[in-house]
Amino acid sequence: MAAPLVPRVTGLCYGGDYNPEQWPESTWAQDAALMREAGVTLVTVGVFAWAWLEPAPGRYEFGWLDRVLDTLHEAGIAVDLATATASPPPWFSHAHPESLPVDSAGRRLWYGSRQAFCPSSPAYRDAALRLVERLARRYRDHPALALWHVHNEYGCHNAACYCEVSAAAFRDWLRARYRDLDTLNEVWGTAFWSQRYTDWAQILPPRDTPTFRNPGQVLDFRRFCSDALLALFTAERDLLHELCPGVPVTTNLMTGQFTELDYWAWARELDVVANDHYLIGADAREPGAQIAFAADLARSLAGGPWLLMEHSTGAVNWQPRNLAKAPGQLVRDSLAHVARGSDGAMFFQWRASRAGAEKWHSAMLPHTGPDSRIFREVVALGGHLRRLGEIAGSGVDSDVAILLDYPSGWAQETPAQPSVDLDCFDEIRRWHAALWRAGITADLAHPGADLSRYRAVLAPALYAVDDATVANLTGYVGRGGTLVIGPFSGVVDEHDRVRLGGYPGAFTDLLGVRIEEFCPLPEGVTVQLTDGSIGHTWTERGGAPRAEVVARYADGPAAHAPAVTRRGDAWYVGTRLDDPSLARLLGGVLAAAGVAPPVAGLPAGIEAVRRRHADGRTYLFLLNHTDADAEVAGDGAGVLAGTDLLTGTAFAGVVPVPAGGVVVLAEEAA
Repeated sequence: MAAPLVPRVTGLCYGGDYNPEQWPESTWAQDAALMREAGVTLVTVGVFAWAWLEPAPGRYEFGWLDRVLDTLHEAGIAVDLATATASPPPWFSHAHPESLPVDSAGRRLWYGSRQAFCPSSPAYRDAALRLVERLARRYRDHPALALWHVHNEYGCHNAACYCEVSAAAFRDWLRARYRDLDTLNEVWGTAFWSQRYTDWAQILPPRDTPTFRNPGQVLDFRRFCSDALLALFTAERDLLHELCPGVPVTTNLMTGQFTELDYWAWARELDVVANDHYLIGADAREPGAQIAFAADLARSLAGGPWLLMEHSTGAVNWQPRNLAKAPGQLVRDSLAHVARGSDGAMFFQWRASRAGAEKWHSAMLPHTGPDSRIFREVVALGGHLRRLGEIAGSGVDSDVAILLDYPSGWAQETPAQPSVDLDCFDEIRRWHAALWRAGITADLAHPGADLSRYRAVLAPALYAVDDATVANLTGYVGRGGTLVIGPFSGVVDEHDRVRLGGYPGAFTDLLGVRIEEFCPLPEGVTVQLTDGSIGHTWTERGGAPRAEVVARYADGPAAHAPAVTRRGDAWYVGTRLDDPSLARLLGGVLAAAGVAPPVAGLPAGIEAVRRRHADGRTYLFLLNHTDADAEVAGDGAGVLAGTDLLTGTAFAGVVPVPAGGVVVLAEEAA
C-alpha cells in the first residue's frame, strides 16, 4: 500500500483553511466539534497570522497557536501549519518601506492588503526566515503537525517588482545565465534600436518605455521573477527540512488560470504538489472543463497524486460577478478533482469571515451557521470522502499528453506579435476542453519530458522551442508516436529570435511543410477549409513539399494553401479550427493512435475518469454535469461491473447516474 500523501492522514484529506485568529477563543471548541461532524481530517492554520505570531519586531507570541493546535489534535484533526510569510504585518512594511513592491511605471505599492513585498527584498527574506525558524523549533514535535505550508499562492499579486533592489538582482541573474555582455546582447538582439549594453549597470527591468520593450529582455525578466519567488520558497523549505525532518513541505499552486510562474520548475521542489482552483464565472468553458484542466495539470506536475488545497463551497468574492454554486455542485466539483488524482478536497475557508476583503467568500461554515444547505453538503462530502478512502495513492489513466511550456507562452505574450488574438495558454486550455468533451483524460507535459508512454502528443501552441525540444519531439515521432502541432509553433528559439528559412521554423523538417507568410484574420472573420472545417484567427500561405495535404483553405487570404497536413504520424494544423472542427480532427487522429475514452458512447454531459492502483484495482468516476438523470452502459470491451463506493450499490451492465450526481465504481476484476 502506498504511503499517505500527507502523513498522519489516513485515506483522503478533507478540510480547509482555518483562521482562528479572526474569532474569539470561545468559538474554537465549537469549530473543532463541527469539524468532527463534517468529517474534517486536515486543516491549514496560520496562513495570514504573521501579525499575531510576531506582533512587534522580535517579539513572538505562540500561546494562542499552542492552544489551537492542541484543540485540533484532541479532536483528531491533523494540521497543515503555514509559515505565515504571505503577508508581512504593517510594522514590518512601515519599518522597511524599501521592501514594498514597485510596478513597471515606477509607482510604489503600499501595504494594506497582502503580498506587499518585493520578492528580492533582503529585509523581507531575513524576517520571513526568522519567523520560520521560530515556528519550526516550537512545533516540530507537535503531534498535530502533518504538513508544512510555505507562504500562500506565490506571485498572485506580486509576481514582478521593478524596484532598484529587483534591478540589481536581475543583473546578478543575467550574469549567472550569460556570463558576459556580448552573449546577452546577442540573445536579446540589441543591435535593433540601438539597445546595445556596454556595462551591466545599464541593464534595468523592463519598465515602462515610450513604445515596445525588448522582447528578449521581457522574456528573461519573467524567467527571473519566477526564479526569485522560487528561491524564497526553497529557502523556507530548506530551513524546515533542516529543523523538522520527515514532515513534508508544500505551497499552493494555482494551475487553472495563473501562468506567471514556471510550475514545472516549482513542482520539482515540492514534497507534495498542492493546488488551488476557483471557477471563473465569465469563462466560456464549462465548469467541468475548467476543473479538469486544473486537476490534470496539477496531477501532471506531481507525477501522481496531489492535493486540492483550496476551492470554494459556493461563490467567491473577487470576480466582477460572483456566481453561487447550484445545490449538489459542491460535492460534484470536489469529486471531479478527486477523480483526476487529488487525494483530498480542501476549501478556503472553514468559517466565513465577518470582516475584511473576503467576507463575501463562501466557506464550509457559512455566515448562517450549521443550519444551512452548504454545511449539510459539507457534511455529506465528508462522508463521501471517508467512503472513498481506499482510492488514496492511486493514479489516473491517460494515453495522451498536451504540451505546455511557460516561457514559450510568455514569449508569445510579448507585444508586437502578428495577432493579439493568438493567446497561447487559452489555446492549450481549448484543446484540452475538446478532449474533455470527448471523454478523453489527458496529461499536461513539458516539451522536454520523456513522452514515450503516450500514444499521442498534442502541441496546440509551442511558439518558442530550443534544439533539445525539437530533437525530443522528432525522436518521439520516429519511435512511432503521433504528434499534432498547432499554428505559430516552432517559429522562434528559446530567446525569442526568429528561426530563419521558413516557418514553422524548428519543425519544418519534421512536418514537411514550408510556410512563407502569416495571414492573420480580422476579428470575427472565419475561413472555410476544403474538408468542411472552419478556421478563425489565423491562416498561413505556404506549401507542403514533403507532406500530405489533408485540407486546404477554400477561401480567405491564404486560399488554396495547405491548412492541415500530415507527414507520417506528424500532423500540422496551420489555422485555429473552431470547436466542432477541432473535435472532429482530434477525434480521428486520436482514434487512429489507439486513444479511447474510459467508456465509449457516454451520454452528453457525463464525465468518466478512471483511477488505478499499482496492484490493478480500478475506480471509475462517473460525474453527471446535467440536470437530468442518465444511464451509462458498457461498450464492446465489456460491461460495467462493480460497487458504488458512495452508496454501496452493486451494478452490472447499466449504471444510473442521477442528475448532478456522482457514482464511483470500484470495478470488478475482468
